[in-house]
Amino acid sequence: MPGERVDARELAGRFFAAHGRPPRISRAPGRVNLIGEHTDYNDGFVMPAALRFRALTAWAPRADRIVAARSEGHGGERRLDLDAPAPARGDWSDYAFGVALALEKAGHRLVGADLEISGDVPAGAGLSSSAALEVSVGHALLSAAGLPVDKIALAKACQRAENDYVGMRCGIMDQYVSCRGVAGAALLIDCRSLEARPVALPADVRIVVANSMVKHAHAGGEYNSRREACEEGVRRLRPRLGPIAALRDVSPQALESAGDALDEVVRRRCRHVATENARVLATEAALARGDAAQAGRLMAASHASMRDDYEITCPEIDALVEVAASLPGVFGSRMTGGGFGGCTVSLVEAARADEIMARIAEGYRARTGIDATIFACTPADGVGEVPV
Repeated sequence: MPGERVDARELAGRFFAAHGRPPRISRAPGRVNLIGEHTDYNDGFVMPAALRFRALTAWAPRADRIVAARSEGHGGERRLDLDAPAPARGDWSDYAFGVALALEKAGHRLVGADLEISGDVPAGAGLSSSAALEVSVGHALLSAAGLPVDKIALAKACQRAENDYVGMRCGIMDQYVSCRGVAGAALLIDCRSLEARPVALPADVRIVVANSMVKHAHAGGEYNSRREACEEGVRRLRPRLGPIAALRDVSPQALESAGDALDEVVRRRCRHVATENARVLATEAALARGDAAQAGRLMAASHASMRDDYEITCPEIDALVEVAASLPGVFGSRMTGGGFGGCTVSLVEAARADEIMARIAEGYRARTGIDATIFACTPADGVGEVPV
């Protein structure tokens, strides 16, 4: 949980007790997305930041081709024979073993490894605990085999694992920022070219994340249906707009002109993506000139679009955003993550961050009866090894 920092030395000690040899430890962060939701799988723009909360994988190579993994809190060991892989199990191990199989399919000859996995990214909160696990395991497996770690290639393999093995048709944002996060900055990621550039935050601004304590569970369900609606929109718009490859290629103005080709639901889904891409680029420009107020207004517009057009918020998330937006010193607030629960992200005046967090907690409790977990965060670096 936030505030309970996972201890790398303790994890190393548990590994040694279980396996009789010292491990090395791979670390990968979770993330918060400032703006740009459900745009990544539409070849669009996103602006996430890596968090200090992280997944850790303690590892040591084996002499065979067996990957033996244990995850703190889940009980029991899971095994994958790289030479005779079993189907997905439908549990946490799919995220780890899916990465192993995706790396092998990409041409990386792995060796067996013992893995002990732990972390402090809250699950189901929209902070990408699954991508952090995937990236830390991928880094561990490549390192155990003595192979170089190409961070963009690793992000792609982790995305493929989640798409093909887990069954979650996510975009690449979560894995990308977990691999390539930059301390002190958000990343503006072009999800088509996979180019990225850091976006510095004004010195007097802090990021505040509030966990609604409502867990999402969208693998294979509502999340995938939103992606299908976007793909249907592209198919229907192509005869009117020409050879578009994804909603990235559709401006809000073009969608307005050709929107009668779509049914009402698909039109609203496409409108969210088209306007959200524009908001991401406008937010980068606002932050570059130090205009936190304009960035906040764009975040508020993003939340309204997710609520009304994409329909991925929930009453508790809307309440968190409304409470934050009513407070002096809050520039803007929105849901972050895949939706249907999880967290909000707010840009706030740094000098008032502690007061704002207390008042958000108080207001949310008064409206819902739920105690939210709220924290201020500073962007962190991407995947790497932890010395022990």
